Amino acid sequence: MRTITVAAVALMLVLAGCSQAPGTSTSTRTSGPNVTQTTQGPSTEVSGPDTEKAVHPPDPKSDVLGWENGYWYNETLSIDQSDGLNKSEIGAIVNRSMARDERIRDLEFTSTVPVKVISREQFRQDQNNHSTPANRRLFDNVKYESLFMIGESTDSIGVQNQNSGSSIGGFYSPSKNSIVLVSNNNENLHVSESTLAHELTHALQDQHFNLSSFDQTTRERHNAVDGLLEGEANNVQYLYDERCKNEWKGTCFSDTKQGGSGGGLANYGPYLIKYQPYSDGPVFVRHVRNQSGWEGVNDVYSNPPASTEQIIHPDKYQKDEPSAVSVRDSTSDGWTRLQPEGRPNYGEVGETGLFAMFMYPYFESQGKTEIIPSRNFFNRNADGQMQKVDPLNYQSKPTNGWDGDKIAVYTNDDAGNNETGYVFKTKWDSKKDAREFVDAYEKLLNYHHAKRVDGKQNTWTVPDSTGFGDAFSVRQNGNTVVIVNAPTVSDLSNVHGNAAS
Repeated sequence: MRTITVAAVALMLVLAGCSQAPGTSTSTRTSGPNVTQTTQGPSTEVSGPDTEKAVHPPDPKSDVLGWENGYWYNETLSIDQSDGLNKSEIGAIVNRSMARDERIRDLEFTSTVPVKVISREQFRQDQNNHSTPANRRLFDNVKYESLFMIGESTDSIGVQNQNSGSSIGGFYSPSKNSIVLVSNNNENLHVSESTLAHELTHALQDQHFNLSSFDQTTRERHNAVDGLLEGEANNVQYLYDERCKNEWKGTCFSDTKQGGSGGGLANYGPYLIKYQPYSDGPVFVRHVRNQSGWEGVNDVYSNPPASTEQIIHPDKYQKDEPSAVSVRDSTSDGWTRLQPEGRPNYGEVGETGLFAMFMYPYFESQGKTEIIPSRNFFNRNADGQMQKVDPLNYQSKPTNGWDGDKIAVYTNDDAGNNETGYVFKTKWDSKKDAREFVDAYEKLLNYHHAKRVDGKQNTWTVPDSTGFGDAFSVRQNGNTVVIVNAPTVSDLSNVHGNAAS
């Protein structure tokens, strides 16, 4: 799992006052996904030889919670990372952090977790070197086009890679059973103990619950499971940070130096979708933990959340399962359904994706357009500060009542470059919920200067100048809404039945 840094969300907090647009700041401070912190942990970096004598309590006779590989959770380390860290120093920090995670989470590590530290510059290079099969890249492009976030001529994978290069502080790889931490100090690599605690929690999850066993084949399923995984990791990280400020004060390592250039997000839309588990997940996990403790959280792994709806609305967990949604192919005139390599032939974005679709114009327009009121999005304390847990509210009138969705992508060899079609089908708990979604979607079309097509019901065209120049059919049938997209009005019915009749 990946720890998202405070840098990107800090820009959102500035924009909340409508004084600055996203992307105008280049801060890359790292503190994991805790969006309310603009610096990382306590200001005292280390308990080095000039500040405090290292203390090493006696080792136990056998492995116990709070002790790992010769290091106790509460011992001090004579390490100064101002000039970088060597392998043994990183090992000492990791072992103590493992002991601290154990102490908080009440779970024992079964094996040591390898940790590698790289510069943000190196991480960005690695992101750009990833290759994606052409049909998966095209499918991903159309998915974000269907959400009015990334235009059809823009590479969505490249956009997301740039976002990741700026916003990720570290990640755990289940396939390699190892962690990579991203240091903002490109010359002398530093460790953020807060980020390390977060990623070690993922390693602990993997050792006990096998992260590779979960179905995360679509963005919706990925975010639903991440509501549990990131929610737990954020809870542990929050408790860890609190102890850094109090009982462990002066012994936690940080990485506060600003990194290199290019730290801004390329696009807020995908980031809003991927951030949701980091905001709502901790509340979901806290909800479970308040009812049945960490044992209750352990039990959730045998029955993980089935939707982002269950993360956004914790009371719906195990009570409101999503409905099965399918898109029946009814194409003609050369249009065929796209099968992305190694993935299902459909996309799912869930309540989270639909919310982000309606929230994105606020950021894109620099606060001038609000399909969803921004005042409801930012969760603030009585003093006006963003909440440390659940800083963003992903509930809204147009997206509450979501019950399922599917996106099918269609291509035609005779169509122009980047000319595709799609069917975006959603189900809702009631006709009223479906109507509220349609009303908001029509506002989204109007935001993109859509014009109704004479003689066609529920049919619009959007000009090319917006980056989403296509024809759209939007039809509600009871609690189901079907949106069909094609390059032209005449193509609509070839992509999906009688869409533009």
